[in-house]
Amino acid sequence: MFTIEHEFDATVITLVDEGPAPINEDVVINAFEECVTIEQLDPRTDEVQKVTLSPGQLRDLTAALNLPEGIYRLRSEDN
Repeated sequence: MFTIEHEFDATVITLVDEGPAPINEDVVINAFEECVTIEQLDPRTDEVQKVTLSPGQLRDLTAALNLPEGIYRLRSEDN
């Protein structure tokens, strides 16, 4: 299950792990104009872990999800 919320400066997507145990903590994705952050509570430390992706890193991740194993470099349409 997931939710999508549009806030003033970001779109917030929350991914909820459903199914048989063990269930992982929710993942919260904040999409800002200049970056995307991914947050998840670490139950061992009770602290939120955060990863920040640039727009280029997010583009590469999106492409990588649909490619086989290998090394790639995306080219802009201008090249």
